[in-house]
Amino acid sequence: MRAIPALLFTLLVASAASADSAEWAIDASHSHVGFKISHLVVSSVSGRFKDVSGKVMLDEADLTKSAVDVSIKVDSIDTDDAKRDAHLKSPDFFDSKQFPLITFHATKIARAGQGYKVTGDLKIRDVSKSVTLDGTLSKPIKSPWGKDVRGAEFKGKIKRGDFGLKWNKTLEAGGVVVGEDVALDVALEVNK
Repeated sequence: MRAIPALLFTLLVASAASADSAEWAIDASHSHVGFKISHLVVSSVSGRFKDVSGKVMLDEADLTKSAVDVSIKVDSIDTDDAKRDAHLKSPDFFDSKQFPLITFHATKIARAGQGYKVTGDLKIRDVSKSVTLDGTLSKPIKSPWGKDVRGAEFKGKIKRGDFGLKWNKTLEAGGVVVGEDVALDVALEVNK
């Protein structure tokens, strides 16, 4: 007989926890997945991916128990130079025909000062690596169209070679055409 009340208690707790969770969709038209990398040692090139989708499951009672899943279409890369974009889509870099998506799945979210450390599996090409990004999440607001909206920002660095993006050329004066460190700057608008 004691097992039945214990089971009911477990179900009630699970229901209460799920009541605090809500799924938020990424609004691609108001989101930005950007990057910056050294070029010719003396400058840098910035770019972005225009096609991003995914969902964020926010646990309002404890945001560290939230979930983040993001999918990015490689063919949506834009560095303001069509020739360079074509090269980045080629097998020298992302090989978008064979590996059309970049994905990120959060595995741990921890508080860090006013923000969060978001650790997750980043998959580029056929390589998946754990990366940690610094993140912030805004308070929700109501849009003029009746949706609840929040903003999430993530910043971090990865090494492109870790993901099989190894193409390069050595410069006569020393150094290489493309740097190794990639700065990530992601701003997602999510709504429900």
